[in-house]
Amino acid sequence: MQLKQANVVAIGGGHGLGRTLSTLSFLGDQLTGIVTTTDNGGSTGRLRRRSSSIAWGDLRNCLTQLVDDQSVGSQLFNFRFDGEDELGGHNLGNLILYGLGQIQSRPLESIELVRNILQVPTQVLPMSEAPTDLMAFYPEGRCRVGELSVDDMPIMPKSLLLAPLVKSPSVCLKAIANADIIILGPGSFLTSVVPPLLVRDISKAIKQSKAHCIFLDNVVKERSPAAALTIDEKLAWIEENTGNQPIHTVITQDQTMTSDKVSIILHDLTCDQVAHHHDKAKLISAINLCMEIQERERNKNPLSLVKK
Repeated sequence: MQLKQANVVAIGGGHGLGRTLSTLSFLGDQLTGIVTTTDNGGSTGRLRRRSSSIAWGDLRNCLTQLVDDQSVGSQLFNFRFDGEDELGGHNLGNLILYGLGQIQSRPLESIELVRNILQVPTQVLPMSEAPTDLMAFYPEGRCRVGELSVDDMPIMPKSLLLAPLVKSPSVCLKAIANADIIILGPGSFLTSVVPPLLVRDISKAIKQSKAHCIFLDNVVKERSPAAALTIDEKLAWIEENTGNQPIHTVITQDQTMTSDKVSIILHDLTCDQVAHHHDKAKLISAINLCMEIQERERNKNPLSLVKK
């Protein structure tokens, strides 16, 4: 199967996931993004503190990365107010989604309306329609609450959970069930990649799916304790915290990376214009390479490590 024929589900946080969705946007309605909704910082955090809601910022980021950045819609939803008054620092797209969330019965309806306005064919879905926060526990039992606090932890937490526990929309689970490829990342391990896996419905759906699951490594090391972990330590941490280790292949450009648990595909991914971005053409090439390898394995020609 070629990538252009595949159903792809990409899961993660706003900036990294938005870049992945933008790269694969040629798939149209064969592509689904499932977005982490635990952010409690910036404009999103202020809106969440005003009235309990899901985090809209990453959803807005993903939607706007799927349209021309010079379009009126993109500029409108990305507009940020300056100044020190009540509006200062707020993103207009966040305010629009927040306002729609107050008058619509479901966040999915608000997102669908914005998709229609922006003419985005790709499904962009929240990991849950109910608000929830991250709770991280230190090895000795102390805890931190909220994505911002988790990002600032000096050591790797022993465990991470959602408080309260939430369910995923059925449309997310259906997309996962129908997927040929599931992509996790790139982005912050603890606050972008892991939170959707903590939603039991999503973790269970990925476990039951026949899709090939790819972990997309960052091109620049993140500033968090997770940066010090090997890939096998990350996989073990995911399994311990979610009860499932869903990843089959890691795509990375880190030539020192090895694994006893999964296949590693080494491929140049760096964007020449922005060093911490994945280059779109290189990423498509890497995913295609992954699919070629899986086809070889299905034809009884195992290959677990490819260098490019």
